[in-house]
Amino acid sequence: MAIAIHEPALGQSAICESILRALPEWFGIESATAQYIQDIAKLPTLVAWDGDTPVGFLALTHHYPTSAEIHVLGVLPDYHRQGIGRSLLQQIEAHLKTQGVLFLQVKTLSTETACPFYAKTRQFYTAMGFHPLEVWPTLWGEHNPCLQMIKWLGS
Repeated sequence: MAIAIHEPALGQSAICESILRALPEWFGIESATAQYIQDIAKLPTLVAWDGDTPVGFLALTHHYPTSAEIHVLGVLPDYHRQGIGRSLLQQIEAHLKTQGVLFLQVKTLSTETACPFYAKTRQFYTAMGFHPLEVWPTLWGEHNPCLQMIKWLGS
């Protein structure tokens, strides 16, 4: 399998929507999924391709010149555990370092929510060098406590 990851580009919503909709365990709230699709249109987004098939993506938000956030990341289920998420993250980190970005953050469901899918998400980010920073109990509503994780990209 030869996966190609293109440089960050805007306007990737149509490509990424099919991936989001193939991941209902993570993106099962329609209003949130619709918002992600709308957001991706305006955000720099990397897309991973297997030939002509988009199989994963990572959309990025820049908050300040030295900080950025993974707005949303998704990989088709058939491509999980094949290094695509890792490759997307490594490529965006290299890109951010050239821009002088020092901190990369991501928000996900906290450990207070017993969801095996998000346990895998937290495990992935921890393996990629992210550290828990803060829990926001009501950012996404009282039944979806948000965990903010952060990674230092500096040298």
